[in-house]
Amino acid sequence: MTERFVVSEEYEGLRADKYLSLLIEGKSRSYLQKLIKEGRALLNAAALKPSSLVESGDELVIDVPESELPAIEPEDIPLDIVYEDADLLVVNKPKGMVVHPAPGHYSGTLVNALMYHCHDLSGINGVLRPGIVHRIDRDTTGLLIVCKNDKSHASIAEQLREHSCRRIYHALAKGVFKEASGVIDAPIGRDKNDRKLMSVVTGGKEAVTHYKVIEQFKNFAYISCELETGRTHQIRVHMKHIGHPLMGDEIYGGPKIKGVQGQCLHAKTIGFIHPSTQEEMFFDSELPSYLKDLIASADRG
Repeated sequence: MTERFVVSEEYEGLRADKYLSLLIEGKSRSYLQKLIKEGRALLNAAALKPSSLVESGDELVIDVPESELPAIEPEDIPLDIVYEDADLLVVNKPKGMVVHPAPGHYSGTLVNALMYHCHDLSGINGVLRPGIVHRIDRDTTGLLIVCKNDKSHASIAEQLREHSCRRIYHALAKGVFKEASGVIDAPIGRDKNDRKLMSVVTGGKEAVTHYKVIEQFKNFAYISCELETGRTHQIRVHMKHIGHPLMGDEIYGGPKIKGVQGQCLHAKTIGFIHPSTQEEMFFDSELPSYLKDLIASADRG
């Protein structure tokens, strides 16, 4: 089966064989290197080398025997659909839900739910990611665009690359802010000590976050963050960088919160141009109940 992938920002700078090993589940990196060496893969229509580094917007095409691809089953999982038409959906993802299948999470994902809900999803990012044009972390809640066809997928992907999609997150961040608002302009790349994590690094990709304190409490603040760029873990990394890691984000230095799983981060608002109508679309979502409860019970000093 021929699989086509368009590289998103979260994978920039990875070797091509590593990138494909992350997207084509169940196959080793060495096996994929073998397919590449056999001439079964292309990068932007040219012969692919295993050591090639991928960049956002690159197109990879690889011929993988069908028997090597796992079957992802539709599952009757409730979806919070904010908007839907013939081209796309906007869904509100709950905390703890993985966006697409990956090792250890082959069921119960947003993709499993989407496959049950509708049969027309874009195939640009392969059989494990139908409709998925961008993602948020497992423990981040909020709005995601899901594309039903390749035309809409290409349009939204282009808007994401050009940073013309408007994305505003709300979060709880540790400590007392000296400034009510600010701009964090610090390049992000993969952590040199742990390739699974991201960090502010010299030579990293440009990353810009605009933040504003909505309400300051004794030990943490309720903030909004608008992305100018969209790097992997951008808000989590940038808030750690300025000494205000997100509450609950133990991976990036935030304090653990009893009864709360992971970072206190919600993708609250998203705006984009509709691929077919060219209409400006804008969607907003309510904070999840756990965030409302933490804000309501916060010590206001």
